[in-house]
Amino acid sequence: MPVTRMEHLLVLTDDIDATRDFWCAALGLEVGARPPLEFSGHWLYTGHVPCVHVADRGEYTAHAERLGREASAAAVDHVAFNGEDYAELAGRLERSGIGAMENEIPGVMRQLFLTDPNGLTIEINVPHDEKEPL
Repeated sequence: MPVTRMEHLLVLTDDIDATRDFWCAALGLEVGARPPLEFSGHWLYTGHVPCVHVADRGEYTAHAERLGREASAAAVDHVAFNGEDYAELAGRLERSGIGAMENEIPGVMRQLFLTDPNGLTIEINVPHDEKEPL
């Protein structure tokens, strides 16, 4: 069976609270339940899905080493989310003081690109809706 959806993204950071606050303010994610893991962090939810995991870089690196693996040096270029209500998304970013670059693929979608506190680019794709003016 092929993969069916993205489960989660792990963001390694030196400031788990600033990273948590950014993702919640920018995308409307909510902090939710997290199992008792061996490193500090947060699980951020959209609905019932914990799609963004945030972990303390040093603690996670030590945890990975105990498991016999090497933690990533953050080789991710960007993570993309689908969205609805472009005006609401853009307004949320503006109210939160988060700058975003806008792009449009004519007849297909509008996009917002923003950068989290760790330099990770986030892409939000909103399909065109004929009822919503550009």
